[in-house]
Amino acid sequence: MARKGKKDSGREGREAQAAVQISGKSGLDGCSFLYVGGRDCQVAHLRQIASSFGAELIHHDGGLREAVSRIDTVLPSVDCVFCPIDCISHDACLRVKTGCKKFGKAFIPLRNGSKSSLERALQTMNERDASR
Repeated sequence: MARKGKKDSGREGREAQAAVQISGKSGLDGCSFLYVGGRDCQVAHLRQIASSFGAELIHHDGGLREAVSRIDTVLPSVDCVFCPIDCISHDACLRVKTGCKKFGKAFIPLRNGSKSSLERALQTMNERDASR
């Protein structure tokens, strides 16, 4: 039974995305998001998902190769920050939370680093913007 619910929510997300593509408008058009952590192999896919909503996705690896301090320089220019809680260091997560408070940015923790987690979060944001 739980699987059916997951399929239905995925179907709803795809239908809403199709409506965005048909109308050419999204409540997220022109938005910029910072995605901290996750898996490097998925970054291109994550950018494509954000792009399908008309948004830009900036990625920071969470301190693996990039300096964690770079997060502070990117935060002022984005609308919100996504962090997959299963694929991020504690240091990077704390830095993001602190920076979001400092700059008044939305902090959105994701259950995991999957593509569907980001897609669901963007779909929810898009639906909230559309209802306003």
